[in-house]
Amino acid sequence: MKKIRIVLTAIAGLLLVLPVAGQGCMGGGSDLIGVSGFIQPQYNFNLNGTDANGNSLNTNNFTFNRARLGVMGSIPYDIDYYFVAEFSSFKTQQKNVHLLDAYVSYTRFSRWAKLTLGQFKSPFSMEQNTSCSGLYTINRSEVVNQLAGPQRDMGLLISGGSDTTLLQYSLGIMNGTGMNVEDDNRNKNIVGRILLHPFAGLTVGGSFNVGKINPTDLAQKMNDIYRFGGEVHYKLGDLFLQGEYIRGIDQLHSASRVPVYGGCGGIVGYETKTAGSYTKDGFVVMASYMTPWSLEPVLKFDTYNSDVAVAGKRTNYTTIGINYYVNDYSRVQVNYVNVAESAGVMNDMIMVQLQAKF
Repeated sequence: MKKIRIVLTAIAGLLLVLPVAGQGCMGGGSDLIGVSGFIQPQYNFNLNGTDANGNSLNTNNFTFNRARLGVMGSIPYDIDYYFVAEFSSFKTQQKNVHLLDAYVSYTRFSRWAKLTLGQFKSPFSMEQNTSCSGLYTINRSEVVNQLAGPQRDMGLLISGGSDTTLLQYSLGIMNGTGMNVEDDNRNKNIVGRILLHPFAGLTVGGSFNVGKINPTDLAQKMNDIYRFGGEVHYKLGDLFLQGEYIRGIDQLHSASRVPVYGGCGGIVGYETKTAGSYTKDGFVVMASYMTPWSLEPVLKFDTYNSDVAVAGKRTNYTTIGINYYVNDYSRVQVNYVNVAESAGVMNDMIMVQLQAKF
């Protein structure tokens, strides 16, 4: 037990000095290392109505929406690195700690073209590329969860520009199979996003993702997958407005399993479909306003149609929220989500989340 305490004390001491560590015999060659992360403990109350006998079907639970720890740094010269792990066991079906991001960037020409290799968020969609700790609502929109996935993937990214330049772009060559999964075919997805900042406060842009997925019978022709999106957001003082539309086309040449994505881009299941062309789409619009009292009311509407050719496949989500910023690193979010499905199922949600960043 004494040896264990000594080891834990040494690890804690190392973490304390990491943010200001310089080069040394055990320093790994970095001039700057930083440790960062955030935790999001959360309470959920699910309004599920009653059964045939009048008994309540409501459920409630405490959970960790996210609990993340990452390390970032720079190595002289022109090399940046970053990796972060998800410690919340509620985020995957496997219920385990898993790697989210791990990449190395060459930054010599980063103003025009930064090269990044590793695992990172796909350069598709505005809301997907908003940090989880910076979302205005607790959950991402369903259309983004489903049509921007896989949220994280492995590949090579070239990017340039910033929110202070007229043009900003990202272009990636990705596996297309998602995070922590080896590529299951020889093809690669081409994913890109371009943004224009015509004047202060306004951003307009678009995204695309073109790739292939395996058929159930590997002897058959591979299926073609297309995703296209448009986005706009505008900030005027304390008022923030944003909107996004995404359209997806699955061109299946034989019976195939199509991934169904969940939160944070993980695959939560598969839907088997026959050969044919399937179109999905949806959009999200949101408005928020920061008051002088650190209270930020939020109103968001998003809709997702999993098959535009079939009636009853659309689901609408209306989120009414309030964010209270305790300080620059902590906030409380309260969301009420009304879920309106074609079948009329009662499954609204009330969520309360406390976030602490470090």
